[in-house]
Amino acid sequence: MGKTVLVLGAGMVGTCTALHLQQRGADVTLIDRREPGEETSYGNAGLIQREAVEPYAFPRELNFVLRAALGRGAEVHWHARGLRQMAIPLIQYFHHSRPAAHAHATQSYSRLIAYAIEEHAPLMTAAQAEQLVQRDGFRFVFRTPRAFAQAVARAQRLQDQFGVRFTAEDGAALSRSEPSLRQVLAGAVHWRDPWAVQDPGALVQRYAALFAARGGRVLRGDAKTLRANGAGWSIQGEDGSIEAEQVVIALGPWSQQSLRDLGYRYPLFIKRGYHQHYPQAPGLRQPLLDAERGYVLAPMRLGLRLTTGAEFAPIDAPPTPVQLRKTEAMASELLDLGPPRPDPVWVGSRPCTADMLPVIGPAPRHRGLWFNFGHAHQGFTLGPISGRLMAEMMCGETPLVDPSPYLPQRWPG
Repeated sequence: MGKTVLVLGAGMVGTCTALHLQQRGADVTLIDRREPGEETSYGNAGLIQREAVEPYAFPRELNFVLRAALGRGAEVHWHARGLRQMAIPLIQYFHHSRPAAHAHATQSYSRLIAYAIEEHAPLMTAAQAEQLVQRDGFRFVFRTPRAFAQAVARAQRLQDQFGVRFTAEDGAALSRSEPSLRQVLAGAVHWRDPWAVQDPGALVQRYAALFAARGGRVLRGDAKTLRANGAGWSIQGEDGSIEAEQVVIALGPWSQQSLRDLGYRYPLFIKRGYHQHYPQAPGLRQPLLDAERGYVLAPMRLGLRLTTGAEFAPIDAPPTPVQLRKTEAMASELLDLGPPRPDPVWVGSRPCTADMLPVIGPAPRHRGLWFNFGHAHQGFTLGPISGRLMAEMMCGETPLVDPSPYLPQRWPG
């Protein structure tokens, strides 16, 4: 591979890609329009989800789909313009979510998830970021006995098949574990393996600082200016043109525009999400997902973070925090949240693919162009292993994970 590389996108995926290329001797420049960790990687629930071996499928229960279509519940919100723009990939997403197809995708997805903790750990140590992390898992909590029983059965299946560890807690055990809860719930599945990060943006910034301390360059630039330049590539930065032999597009939800500019048409779409902080809320010992309502409460440096489900809207649409208001009311049934911080509501976009697998590998029609995006809900979890896999392919090494399910060539166009 060429020894000079531009990595476009300084979120978790791009920053980890830059680190892994640097470790292999490449001269790497990490480029973003903002500082590292200030976009999608900033606004998640901060979970490194070792248990998330199954990608999020398109819900196929008729009652759920009808509720979402009618704007009931809080799990899903949609804009008409967003649905029109995403219609084709959403139809393909529905198709790939058939049980047999989803099970096949899970086999490939789970191979990446298996390395989530293992690949984050050495980076955290090197970046002196271990104080940001709790290592005692998180909970799915359930309000009804039926949903709890179904969740325990699923957790047992995943433990048997993929080795992810869990403990089933009845209502009394959950109340002892989380005494701040106002209600006695039906129970919880306590996933034991995930790690919880109390400031996701800060972790990306620590990784980027490690990259810079090792000699890497972190610069501002406009991905829209990416151009083939002779045998290499160039982009316009704040101080002029930046050139390299190779380029990696790791722009998360903004990757699609760059792909279109280069002539690629892949079935990509976004799911937007929101969060807000509640500094006076009582502490939780671990983050929790209210599994029957579709939101997460996660302890953060700025207070308890409430994150929402999926909104199908154009990436540039003004915020419509409908889900945030609904989930705030639901979460207040469990905890006395108190007033939110007087910050603007945060909104970000998750980069999704129709087949639920990330895109990692060489561009089919451009020499020296590489893709690393499409991680949907798990870019924060999968950044280090995706960055390693990308670097191994670029450097001609034997990959730790078979890359064939993630290659861009799986789609025409």
